[in-house]
Amino acid sequence: MRNPLMQPWLTEKSTGLTEQKGQYVFKVKSAANKTEIKAAVEAKFGVDVASVRTVNCLGKTKRQFTRKGVLAGKKNDWKKAFITLKEGQAIDYYSGSTDQGEEKKSNKG
Repeated sequence: MRNPLMQPWLTEKSTGLTEQKGQYVFKVKSAANKTEIKAAVEAKFGVDVASVRTVNCLGKTKRQFTRKGVLAGKKNDWKKAFITLKEGQAIDYYSGSTDQGEEKKSNKG
């Protein structure tokens, strides 16, 4: 798998984990495993990863009531990874995403 990291998961809860325990949360591809996630984080941000925990999140079921009846659907399932770094290290989300954005722009131009 090329790059299992999709985006950082920035919520109040994940920000609290970052400040208190030094854990970072990422939305990752569903097929990614812990070793691939660890290698991707270490390569992209240049940090040492102590541990990786993953959670499979189920997509919500949605219903829409119309004149023709009830239309049922489901959002996609996804995976969330909790990354714990070694003591004294930190990730700057914005520097990592800026580098990737510049690469995308240069490929188009």
